[in-house]
Amino acid sequence: KLTPTIAETNSEENIGNTINIKPSTILTIPAIFPVSMCTPHFILKLIIYMIELLFISMVEFEEIINTRRSIREYQDKDVDDELILKILKAGMQAPGSRLGAEPWEFVVVKDKQTLKQLGEIKPRVSDAPVAIVLVANIKRAFYKTVWQQDMGAAAENMLLEAVNIGLGGLWNGVAPEEERMSKIGKIIGIDDIEELKPYCIITLGYPADGFENKFMDKFDEERIHYEKY
Repeated sequence: KLTPTIAETNSEENIGNTINIKPSTILTIPAIFPVSMCTPHFILKLIIYMIELLFISMVEFEEIINTRRSIREYQDKDVDDELILKILKAGMQAPGSRLGAEPWEFVVVKDKQTLKQLGEIKPRVSDAPVAIVLVANIKRAFYKTVWQQDMGAAAENMLLEAVNIGLGGLWNGVAPEEERMSKIGKIIGIDDIEELKPYCIITLGYPADGFENKFMDKFDEERIHYEKY
């Protein structure tokens, strides 16, 4: 990974390691650093550091998007709850059709027997270290007919965050087939899929050898249309 130039210097007490600086910090320099430190030279180096941080962030973001793959095989290694929570938080940061009325709920499954049961319907779930069932709570949704769009946005956020923290994920489709939704629902304690709709199952884990996240060029210019189809 790239290392900010300013973090390699010995002046101003190595800014990069002294404080966790974000790009917005530049607006609050006087509140963070003593006035005696805010020399023109120091501020110039801090601005350069901010620019480098922004560049690094853009590079890493593009790398996450471009290297995400559907990971179907995992190492026999547990996934820490802290990492699962990061993925859940990413899912909840997705755009929804109405702020505060997003339909998503999440059922985290680590129990081997439950994973096997889910695997009878979606085979790739059986051997995953952890699976998260995304469920749409229609009562909570403001717009009752577009819940699939909200759930899809949450699922994609979760898959990207998995790559970001060194994991692999797989989107196992459940909706809109009602028989499949009903079977999945019963396994995780949902009897009525009219109000609680299983949308998909995301399996997570450390990618097995040969199944790593890697770049695959999927761009196809022929699929792009301007103004009209």
